[in-house]
Amino acid sequence: MNAADLILEISTWIALFVLAIAFLATVWRVVRGPTLPDRVVALDMLVGIVIGFIALIAIRTGFTLYIDIAIALGLVGFLATVAFARFILASAVKQPEAVSEAKPDVVAAARKGKSRKASPKATQKSAGKITGKTKEKSVSKTADKTVPKSGTRTSGKSARPTRSPKPGKGE
Repeated sequence: MNAADLILEISTWIALFVLAIAFLATVWRVVRGPTLPDRVVALDMLVGIVIGFIALIAIRTGFTLYIDIAIALGLVGFLATVAFARFILASAVKQPEAVSEAKPDVVAAARKGKSRKASPKATQKSAGKITGKTKEKSVSKTADKTVPKSGTRTSGKSARPTRSPKPGKGE
């Protein structure tokens, strides 16, 4: 065994050790992740770690077929991450408070079993971040409930002036 083989052997064992630690830490994040996006990122990281394991096996055994498998796994892992991201975005549009930034006190209350509802202002703020709507658009539903001026009637989004009834004719 020459020096190059010894260096390759030692470096592959070190790489296996580092990948094993990264794998365990990533599995921990998948299990404990406070939010769904954290778990999706951890799953994407797991794909990368598995690709690293496959590449190390290819180096140790000398079979180049493993490299093709690693490339295919990388493509499939990327598509899975995109699909998860679209799922999260679709659920966030339906339920804006479901995917908000995790605040430590909210996460701690959720773990203790206490539920804390978000204020309407915070819900509108998170809905604006997720859907890209501005504050004016998210508040437009409440703008229709303003007190009308005399002689006007508000129905829905359009306001039309109405005729005042003639005196003497009852309604």
